[in-house]
Amino acid sequence: MTTTTEFARPEPEPGTSMPARRKRNRIPGWARGVIWAVIAIAVMSTASYATGVSSLTSSNTTSTALRLALPILLCALGGLWAERAGVINIGLEGMMILGTWGAAWGAYYGGVWVGLVAAIAFGALGGLLHAVATVTFRVNHIVSGVAINLLGLGVAKYLANLIFEPISGNPRQSPPVPKFDTYSAAGLSDWLGSLEDEQRVGLSDVAGILKGLVSGVAPLTMLAIVLIPVSYWVLWRTRFGLRLRSCGENPVAAESLGVNVYRYKYLGVLISGGFAGMGGASLVLLKGGADYLENQTNGRGYIGLAAMIFGNWRPGGLLGGAALFGYADGLQLAGGGEAVLSLLYGTVLLLVIIVIVQLFRRRWIAAALAVVGAGILYAIYWTNDSLPSDLIPYTAHFVTLIVLAVASQRLRPPKADGALYRRGEGD
Repeated sequence: MTTTTEFARPEPEPGTSMPARRKRNRIPGWARGVIWAVIAIAVMSTASYATGVSSLTSSNTTSTALRLALPILLCALGGLWAERAGVINIGLEGMMILGTWGAAWGAYYGGVWVGLVAAIAFGALGGLLHAVATVTFRVNHIVSGVAINLLGLGVAKYLANLIFEPISGNPRQSPPVPKFDTYSAAGLSDWLGSLEDEQRVGLSDVAGILKGLVSGVAPLTMLAIVLIPVSYWVLWRTRFGLRLRSCGENPVAAESLGVNVYRYKYLGVLISGGFAGMGGASLVLLKGGADYLENQTNGRGYIGLAAMIFGNWRPGGLLGGAALFGYADGLQLAGGGEAVLSLLYGTVLLLVIIVIVQLFRRRWIAAALAVVGAGILYAIYWTNDSLPSDLIPYTAHFVTLIVLAVASQRLRPPKADGALYRRGEGD
């Protein structure tokens, strides 16, 4: 006598066909990104009018946030290319530091485009060292990355003493270097500016954000934004990208199919270093930023790595992460402690939305945690007129910790990310 489990599919009756299984209608990734962007704008708009702090959605804040998000975005792209090839790149900070020095040196002697090329070259050199250590000599990826960070800082300091100190008289700073020109959509920018000045609920907020995105934009900014869809197309729509990603998922299987795993890992880490170097160049060559300064990266390489993790190792996701961290950093510069405190109010509103969503999904624990978090943030907002000035510069770092704690529940890194691989392991 046989029995069937409760999970067994029933056999169709004679003369009938098996009903087709319904497919879940999943929202495309780009559509989810648009939905979250709309929700974020609505929340910030509400918080702006509720607290009376217009800088939450002003064009000045958006423009500053765009400039500050750029190095984070480029470092996150660098981390994406390396880790999709199976190499953890903790050394993004060091490669970015090398890029800042290379940008200043190249721009001083040859102009902004030479500076950009030099930054990419110096960042790629750091990537090459990381690839030699991790791929060829099979050094632990974390250990190698930390060494690259220390080496990048030391090399940049030595070169600054050697090259810049006789010119500027300051071993920690470069002489003034040229910056990229900026461009604006003149007619559109003026129209959006007039809408922003009218202070209409919702409409003026959107106008302020859009004006900040189309005013004073540098060619490097345009190039970085274009690299997002280009990276997606190369990594997910080309044979080269498929082979590179296979090295990060299962290098032994990739080798059995004729893929030169070492070559693709080297290419992935070299491209990663080049992107990190571009991120360093954005700190030096964009208007509004400083010339080369010692330690001017201020941990942005690590934040870029966090943006990549937040984006779940996908180009579109890391764009959202970079925008979030850049906004937090730009807000504290444009609005100070009062604006950051208003951001807490906006976060409370967002958590209320999350609570409603989690209750609808019957995820009681997640909803309870969101309620507790909203209560703590609202208590901080209610009991303070402004945040301590010593904590304000670290707004982006606090946001990084909070976001990683939330995002850790849905991460899916490449399966062989960080694994030490030796050629011929599958034989």
